[in-house]
Amino acid sequence: MSDTAAVIDAQTNPLLMAWETPHQTPPFDAIRPEHFLPAFERAFADHTAEITAMTHDPAEPDFANTITALERSGKLLSKVAAVFYDLVSAHSNPAILEIDKEVSLRMARHWNPIMMNAVLFGRIALLYDNRKTLTLTSEEQRLLERTYTRFRRAGAGLNDEAKARMAEINEQLAQLGTSFSHHVLGDEQDWFLELGEDDRAGLSESFIAAAKAAAEERGMPGKAIVTLSRSSVEPFLQSSARRDLREKVFKAFTARGDNGKSNDNNAVIGEILALREEAAKIMGFPNFAAYRLEDSMAKTPEAVRGLLERVWKPARAKALADRDQLQEMITAEGGNFKLEAWDWRYYAEKLRQAKANFDDAAIKPYLSLDNMIAAAFDCATRLFGITFAERSDIPVWHPDVRVWEIKAADGSHKALFYGDYFARPSKRSGAWMTSLRDQQKLDGDIAPLIINVCNFAKGADGQPSLLSPDEARTLFHEFGHGLHGILSNVTYPSLSGTAVFTDFVELPSQLYEHWQERPEVLQTFARHYQTGEPLPQDLLDRFLAARRFNQGFATVEFVSSALIDLEFHTQPAAASKDVRAFEQAELEKIGMPKEIALRHRPTQFGHIFSGDHYAAGYYSYMWSEVMDADAFGAFEDAGNIFDPAVAKRLHDNVYSSGGSVDPEAAYVAFRGREPEPDALLRRRGLLDVPKAA
Repeated sequence: MSDTAAVIDAQTNPLLMAWETPHQTPPFDAIRPEHFLPAFERAFADHTAEITAMTHDPAEPDFANTITALERSGKLLSKVAAVFYDLVSAHSNPAILEIDKEVSLRMARHWNPIMMNAVLFGRIALLYDNRKTLTLTSEEQRLLERTYTRFRRAGAGLNDEAKARMAEINEQLAQLGTSFSHHVLGDEQDWFLELGEDDRAGLSESFIAAAKAAAEERGMPGKAIVTLSRSSVEPFLQSSARRDLREKVFKAFTARGDNGKSNDNNAVIGEILALREEAAKIMGFPNFAAYRLEDSMAKTPEAVRGLLERVWKPARAKALADRDQLQEMITAEGGNFKLEAWDWRYYAEKLRQAKANFDDAAIKPYLSLDNMIAAAFDCATRLFGITFAERSDIPVWHPDVRVWEIKAADGSHKALFYGDYFARPSKRSGAWMTSLRDQQKLDGDIAPLIINVCNFAKGADGQPSLLSPDEARTLFHEFGHGLHGILSNVTYPSLSGTAVFTDFVELPSQLYEHWQERPEVLQTFARHYQTGEPLPQDLLDRFLAARRFNQGFATVEFVSSALIDLEFHTQPAAASKDVRAFEQAELEKIGMPKEIALRHRPTQFGHIFSGDHYAAGYYSYMWSEVMDADAFGAFEDAGNIFDPAVAKRLHDNVYSSGGSVDPEAAYVAFRGREPEPDALLRRRGLLDVPKAA
């Protein structure tokens, strides 16, 4: 880019201009796909110049000119990347996805020479080696340790030949991860099942309304469709009386990325695993899992396997007992077929209705999206003193996105929270939290911009979106992550909010789920969307009694996915070259009930293959659940789920401390002891389950 073009671009490109929006939020209404590559170009150049200045600084390394300077670097890159990746995930289009292919490679090529810079690492290592002689705060000590670890694990201490190969591997992995996610999104966009009048047996009015809204979103007004969004598939499998259609939807859902067509991910997985294994060995580890878990709470693959197997045995036994009951129900109804994976949710729901006199359809009218948002906010107000006010003047990336301003107890501005709740073809599946700007105090008090993205079905014809209990729990889960970013109170960006170990990051989110299912919360916020009547006590009692129903199934589908993730990353990559055969062999090895599918089959397992954030780390949800099941007990012990003293300890030691404290120390400071392992099994109703064959 010429100097003249750069000047013109800086004057016209909204990503490079000062944002004169409320709270300096991204001007999404002005940003176009063509703005991104020039903005990234400038951001890469600025960041490289900042790093060069640090490595050429003749002064002796100290905390300020090395660690703090590193923290201050790359601001423009962080700003541009946050906006770009929000759109890639939440509101993409062909132009954005095409740019993503180039940016993923350019990003790897930018970061490789920084993270493997021998001079920069030498300065960091010198400070680290002399850390006991430096006068640092506890947060500064933590930042120095984490910075040193991050560079060491990126290969900064390797010889030149090894660094060059690691750089090549990182570039290839970046491209492969992008391809993987694009393939899954492509399959989800390409497929739908139109529901004629004869195809709707068993489906609730709210499901049909959501199916009509999904068709409207795809330019098919007046039609009703099932899409491959989990929020469409799971309720369909649970309630459709048409077994043939359940099979069709189930097979399409589980075949994403595994179809032998242009979106097939089998070869991509093989390449990813081979490259990860090679990288781990270059770093001196026997396999990728060993490399990955060294920097976690779990520490070793053996510790992870120990937890998963401890949970697997009672969960499998419970699932097998449930399977037999479901088969008996089919036989009693006169069915002459064997229970299959596409039948499980349908008959489990029937069994729950028979045993607990409860089904999701009965409670969904009381769980409107707006009321569950209000419930999540109210719990945060009662626990942490923050308040919420919706803003209509903040630019957003899609008309459905809503924004709230959050204020601290003293009335000062705390954060902005973006909620993007509805499924659409431009959005990848799942639910997640991310940020457009992280909290920090290095250069002034920087307030965070926090995002929650979900894929709930939108109500049709002006009707509200009605959530299942699982979806309401998901909303609270993601808002728990959101609170981790909102309440962050640290100085340095690298330690802000969710910048913690993967097997600790799920604690704030999973812990927050507990409030969603409490009577004290539901009695206030679970109100019928048409009449405003509160949830009847009888229905509330039946809902609470049915919470542990089908936990064998839920635990088996999760733990099996976590075990396969672990095996992918501990066994030699050559063993999983045939991904389908490897998957089948591992399922047979653990005795997977064939009537239950993996929660994420490998070819659609974005957690571990769209990037490496959860690679060899999907177990983290369960590791954190050991803590969250135990942590909520602190409120129960106090006799008040909003106890001010317990809430303050939770705020100070978990939600606001980010990565500034070792996670084990943070948990003990909150709870007063280490977590009680059986709390997880107790919560899931898996203690004292008879052993299965």
